[in-house]
Amino acid sequence: EATEYAQSLDAADTLAPLRQKFDIPEGIMYFDGNSLGPLTFKSREVLHHTIEFEWRERLIRSWNEDWLAMPARVGNMIAPLIGAPIDSVIVCDNTSINLHKALMSAVALRPGRTEIVVDVDNFPTDIYIAQSVADQHGLTLVAVPATDIIGAISERTAVVTATHVDYRSANILDVAGITRAAHSHGALMVWDLAHTAGAVPFDVTAHDIDFAVGCGYKYLNGGPGAPAFIYAAPRLLADASQPLHGWWAHADPFAFEVGFRPAVGINRYLTGTATVLSMKSLEAALEIFSLVSMDDLRVKSTSLTSLFIDLFDGHLAEKGFTLASPRDAQARGSHVALGFSGGRGLVDQMSSRGVIADFRPPDLMRFGFAPLYNRHIEVVELVKQLAAH
Repeated sequence: EATEYAQSLDAADTLAPLRQKFDIPEGIMYFDGNSLGPLTFKSREVLHHTIEFEWRERLIRSWNEDWLAMPARVGNMIAPLIGAPIDSVIVCDNTSINLHKALMSAVALRPGRTEIVVDVDNFPTDIYIAQSVADQHGLTLVAVPATDIIGAISERTAVVTATHVDYRSANILDVAGITRAAHSHGALMVWDLAHTAGAVPFDVTAHDIDFAVGCGYKYLNGGPGAPAFIYAAPRLLADASQPLHGWWAHADPFAFEVGFRPAVGINRYLTGTATVLSMKSLEAALEIFSLVSMDDLRVKSTSLTSLFIDLFDGHLAEKGFTLASPRDAQARGSHVALGFSGGRGLVDQMSSRGVIADFRPPDLMRFGFAPLYNRHIEVVELVKQLAAH
């Protein structure tokens, strides 16, 4: 019955043809796109062209012919996925570095304040970076559970930072409430969209977000180590600064001036030379998103995760698994976490059989359901694998 139902959902899925754009090996069921998206055929094609023609034949001429414009160009491909206006997103560095830039910018824009508020259950790098910024400025890091963030914000708060979709549970935080609370106390807001971009709709404009960061290798499928992105609200750009004054952030990089003058606009958030090959792969993978809407992706995402939870109730709850993600689809991102005492070993066993998920301590198995390539029938097969442990 579940098989037939899943097959009917797949038959009606208008996004189904997009799976053919991914080079997923035969016999593999991939549920780890929330950690590393699979290879697209377009990325392979573009990387081959970049290596054989742009690098091998054009050599250094390719900088002026194409590469110098890439960070802004690729940023503008990501912008609509997070509701950002043109020329407000730039692609560079990694999420940790971009978070550091955003937090340092925010603290500088709020002199005299003494605290940074952070979600204590945030991805560890976010906490480490926030602590380092606090240490550099002599500020206090106020780390509280997500449900307590609003109450922890005060007139002492310079900046609040949290991740939209919790990396463990997939719980979606109260963007509107937390951002509104930060602004009501005069603080700035930095959102981490690592588990959001490409899977869950987000609108930095509608929510009046100050800064946002995210990575390019999860649901955006840019490849291992693909560069990250940073958004800064246009209303802040004239006054905002960031501490990594690299030459690509200079107003005129090729003037080779001794003194630093920040570039106009979002380019001031660049640092050093772009990582061309990885950015080319990301740019190629992002082309898929021009074919779909985030709303349609969200509909399929919730369909996949809801089917998994329904089958969990019928087949897995009685076998020692516990649900660690929200039941409410509107409060849940695009992955589902299950608690299981033997989770690490089971993830490894399943991987050897071609069913790839991941594990996060202490006992969470995470299953990412990427609407661009995962199918409902795969959800049924996944539950069969788990039930047979």
